[in-house]
Amino acid sequence: MNFDDIILNGVNISSSGTTGTPKNIYRSPANIKVCVEVALKAQCINSDSSILTVTKLSHAGGLLLQTLPAHYVGARYDIIKFNPYSFISDLTNHTHTFITPQQTEALMKTKSFTKASFKGKFIAMGSGYVPASHINAFTSRGATVFQNWGMSEIGPCVINMTFEPYSDLINYDNIMGDTYWTEYKIVDDALWVKGPMCIYDGWFKTNDIVSIVGDKMFHRGRL
Repeated sequence: MNFDDIILNGVNISSSGTTGTPKNIYRSPANIKVCVEVALKAQCINSDSSILTVTKLSHAGGLLLQTLPAHYVGARYDIIKFNPYSFISDLTNHTHTFITPQQTEALMKTKSFTKASFKGKFIAMGSGYVPASHINAFTSRGATVFQNWGMSEIGPCVINMTFEPYSDLINYDNIMGDTYWTEYKIVDDALWVKGPMCIYDGWFKTNDIVSIVGDKMFHRGRL
């Protein structure tokens, strides 16, 4: 995959089908630029960072959340196939990574996870429901956990929350975040978003059912 070509000409992202039939979604160079700039700022990625990519580059999370931003600023990145048994070793010389709930579950079931230390690691989570147990398992082992929500049509770095290493254990599931990088509104419990990270002009109905408790948004299901 030619990242310079993507920055200049845009790219088609494969949607997961959460808003209907899975399809290819075109992200323009202008859209990508905004998404990259937000991802860099939200995750403190710079030229000294080192990214381990173990998710599909054909999806927004794998390409736009960390990998293309790293290329954009000249940071190191390695793209490998996820292996729960070697992941901890693979992450050793990297600062950032992104894992899905399914990958997290597989990793937590390995024997090496019980003794693992993630001190100094920035671990983004998302692309599905994230239980509190996933976040706690990594913060309690020294990681900074970046819980993130986004979609193929917007973001992927849209609504998120950062949990600091060794912070108090949380007891809520399916949190989306308390930091908002786009405009949003809730109509009949459904989340609508608008902004330059979205491929559509005007308001886009995500079909996510959400609620807000304090300043935090939670995922409650799909329409």
